Amino acid sequence: MTSLRPLIFLLAGVLGLAGCSVHQPVSLYQLDSGSPAQPAQSSGMAVLLGPVIVADYLQRETLLQRQPDGSLQASVDGRWAGSLSSDIDQLLLRQVAGHLDSQRVVLAPATVGFTPDVQVLLTITRLDSGQSQPAILDAQWRLIDRRGQVRDNRIVHLQEQHAGTTAAQVQAQGVLLQRLAEQLSVALKPLANQPPVAEAPRKPAAKPAAPAAEAEKQPKIPMASPIRTDMEVFRF
Repeated sequence: MTSLRPLIFLLAGVLGLAGCSVHQPVSLYQLDSGSPAQPAQSSGMAVLLGPVIVADYLQRETLLQRQPDGSLQASVDGRWAGSLSSDIDQLLLRQVAGHLDSQRVVLAPATVGFTPDVQVLLTITRLDSGQSQPAILDAQWRLIDRRGQVRDNRIVHLQEQHAGTTAAQVQAQGVLLQRLAEQLSVALKPLANQPPVAEAPRKPAAKPAAPAAEAEKQPKIPMASPIRTDMEVFRF
């Protein structure tokens, strides 16, 4: 019986450590949207923001940590509170609307009847950081005007230092997205006063031709006329 006591104590210790690891608290994080200005103009510039495409490796709740060798590892003490893509959309929407002072900034897909002055096609290929690695944002945008022409195409690389904690990293990533929205708004403003797109004039419907006119167009066949002679014909 005495030989079983060390084994019992060992199992109790292992189970206690396992219980501690299971109940280890995990913090939930959201991107920092900053303090964007509240847009006042209800008739400001109309912007369709999106589609916003986010890299596949960011489509998860796990908060990833960039390692010195360039690899990514899941954070053990934090994860995203919800959809990272949704957080990015809402942050950019509020920031761009505030910079443009316009209530007419909407996320794609647009509702029926909304005609944007500009559509923003945005792709985010990188947004991450690490305990000893700075926060980095790589993105590309294209601006499409009313006529469907590309008015601006830009590749953006932004970097932000932080204090190293998970909370500081998330804050730095939010700052990068705020800077992206500011640069995007600067590129959008010159496209606010576009001339309206002129509609092509409609051709009037062709009127049916009058019957007399159609008759004149048809080729005329000469009529045979009787030939008169001085001879008389008698019938009995």
